[in-house]
Amino acid sequence: MRETFNRWLSWRWRLPPDDLLRDRAYRRLFSSILISSLGGQVSMLALPLTAALLLKASPVQMGLLTAFELLPFVLLSLPAGVWLDRVRKLPVYVAGEALLAVALATVPLAWWAGWLTMPWMYAVGFVLGSVHVVAGTAAQIVLTQVVPRERLVEAHAKNALASSGSEVVGPGLAGALIKAVSAPVALLIDALALLFSVVILRGLRVVEVIQPVARADFVGELKAGLRFVLNTPLLVALAVTMGLWQMCHYAAVVVQILFATRTLGMSEADVGVSFVGLGVGTVAASVWGKRLSAAWGVGPALVVGLGVAGVGWCLCSVAPVSAWGPWMFAAMLLCFGFGAVLTFINFLALRQAVTPAPLLGRMTSTMRWLMLLPAGPGALLGGWLGEHVDLRAALAFAGVGSLLVAGWAWHNPVVRGVRTLPSPAALPQGVGDKVGAAPPPAAGLAEPDVNEGAAKSGPPRP
Repeated sequence: MRETFNRWLSWRWRLPPDDLLRDRAYRRLFSSILISSLGGQVSMLALPLTAALLLKASPVQMGLLTAFELLPFVLLSLPAGVWLDRVRKLPVYVAGEALLAVALATVPLAWWAGWLTMPWMYAVGFVLGSVHVVAGTAAQIVLTQVVPRERLVEAHAKNALASSGSEVVGPGLAGALIKAVSAPVALLIDALALLFSVVILRGLRVVEVIQPVARADFVGELKAGLRFVLNTPLLVALAVTMGLWQMCHYAAVVVQILFATRTLGMSEADVGVSFVGLGVGTVAASVWGKRLSAAWGVGPALVVGLGVAGVGWCLCSVAPVSAWGPWMFAAMLLCFGFGAVLTFINFLALRQAVTPAPLLGRMTSTMRWLMLLPAGPGALLGGWLGEHVDLRAALAFAGVGSLLVAGWAWHNPVVRGVRTLPSPAALPQGVGDKVGAAPPPAAGLAEPDVNEGAAKSGPPRP
């Protein structure tokens, strides 16, 4: 039966002989991403709409909600990277999906019990952020064990396509669902989707060898990962570029729902339909990302993505309060979806390609820590601008700032000069003796039971 299904799938999709989706384990992961992404479209709208409409949150409170979700990246990223280099990654990934489902389900339960407040939402945001720090890092690491380094851009583009497909149809359905049953109740749909994703991932047979730790020097291993990043010029340039861009990004995120509902007067259903633009942008970048990277180079494609996102925020900041307003809001989301995916598929591939396998966990967590340090202040600044100046001011700050970051990166040869994925940097002496790690990526796709995973978050997630 399984072989019949595989033959049907190959005929239906007309996959090339060397397509990644011909690998059974990768296909299973692709299905998991697609299912959880459909549910994620609900929470992407339902969480901020719950705060903005049901709890009447102010712009500063919206900024605090985003800041609480980002706080775990600052507190947990570095120790999580050391810990992940010592343990199997897939169980962490699966447990994280299950915890996300539980956290989201508490929102409607608290609403029904009359307990739902902004502090409750802050707590949920902190749990979500914590899961994304640990389980999200684990998911990115195991991807490198099933996909060879030279195909990482293709793998990240396909992962983004799995998410993007749901982003085309998901927002409109999510907006209608939220309007029909209320935003808190709609979060149960996402929780159920995440549990289904857990079932799919638990069915994978995992082969991952963890060598015993010769010396339990947790702090020393943490410092080794930080030193590796700081001594690799490409990683430093990427951390600075993406850190400044994340400040702009989160300044816009905290006000965009408020801008749509309060300034442009859009309903929940209108917002849902507008978010289809995000899906169209991400699908376009997922489909064309590999070709654009090959034509322009990995570094230049990353920089172009930053600029496209900035153009979108600038456009939204001048959207009129008329029938054109929702269209410009949707155009902003389209630009952001295209720009963010084009940026991240190249950014993730670059940082993984340059890093030796035993340091992937600490590199990933260190890079997340460095690039998200400015994100929390960016969210708070966006909330402050939205409340004390104008919601448009926060969007204008994000747009102009993103264009300036893109201009700086374009003139930085360390970023723009990277045309193809680099080889791994030299492994610092002694690192391999201290921490065990999975074997380096195979030359091609492995057997069906090889561990596999991917970053399942949407464009904003590093």
